[in-house]
Amino acid sequence: MKEHFKGTEDKRFKKPFKKDFKKSSDTEKDQKDNRSFKRSGDKKFGKPFNKDLKKSSYTEKDHKDKDSSFRTEDKKFRKPFKKNFKKPSGVKKENNDDNLLIRLNRYIANAGICSRREADKLIATGVVSVNGKIVTELGTKVSREDAVQFGGETLHREKMIYVLLNKPKDYITTTDDPEGRKTVMALVRNAGKERIYPVGRLDRSTTGLLLLTNDGEMAKKLMHPRYGVKKIYHVELDRNLQHLDMQKIINGIELEDGITQVDEISLDGDGTDKKCIGLELHSGKNRIVRRIFESLGYKVVKLDRVYYAGLTKKDLPRGKWRFLTQMEINMLKMKS
Repeated sequence: MKEHFKGTEDKRFKKPFKKDFKKSSDTEKDQKDNRSFKRSGDKKFGKPFNKDLKKSSYTEKDHKDKDSSFRTEDKKFRKPFKKNFKKPSGVKKENNDDNLLIRLNRYIANAGICSRREADKLIATGVVSVNGKIVTELGTKVSREDAVQFGGETLHREKMIYVLLNKPKDYITTTDDPEGRKTVMALVRNAGKERIYPVGRLDRSTTGLLLLTNDGEMAKKLMHPRYGVKKIYHVELDRNLQHLDMQKIINGIELEDGITQVDEISLDGDGTDKKCIGLELHSGKNRIVRRIFESLGYKVVKLDRVYYAGLTKKDLPRGKWRFLTQMEINMLKMKS
């Protein structure tokens, strides 16, 4: 029987028997030590390893499995995370649906009359009516179908438009001139049927960038000194600017309405022509650039605004205008 057993021995049974069962004397720590010894002894793998890196007792795959199992097991952590953090829709429904109610002050601002804050003052004084009834309560809401009146006229929610003009010389910045002089409104009369207004002003002999819009709230903020809208001017003087006078401008010039500070001043171009100056400032005071140089005995021959609140004259010839892009409009809203 013993010989017969040897002769009929099934090798296919013995081979998996050896592979499936490991020696019980090898502990988990011994296996880790053996694996780390083999990796450090292999020159192909030994070189890339940095001595500063800590040895890991498990592979990257084990780490990922462990990390994922940790996250999936903690249900108390994951559930409120999904509920409390939602992706913003980006646009409120109030802006998409004209039938929804909006505040009366916003309705007035959208009609291009004034800013929301000024609209509140108009409402409080009792000069605004809704459907024939005087409204004085702040926070009143109206719909598109309501008839809102101010100054005897029915207001309509206008589409907000933003126009950038490269103003030429001999045009005044106003909507109407009793003396019959040319105004900037004649240059943008084909921009649309909406009533737009200049944001700030450039005097008659000053050229350059001028923004016009019917967004009263944005216009108010862009003109307010608190928001510090950046402006850059190219100035041409009647004579060379002295270094001492340039230093005075940098330190601050005292005018009749207080001390005026500039952000930066430099000679234009390569610096050889000391009559041409580049000036950057945030002040919105009337004729501020001309008054700075006139206080030092200079006469401004040419004054051109080449930069306003992130907008430039690129691809915009003198006397021409263009609509702002949506990206530019968003940029202005962030500044204001």
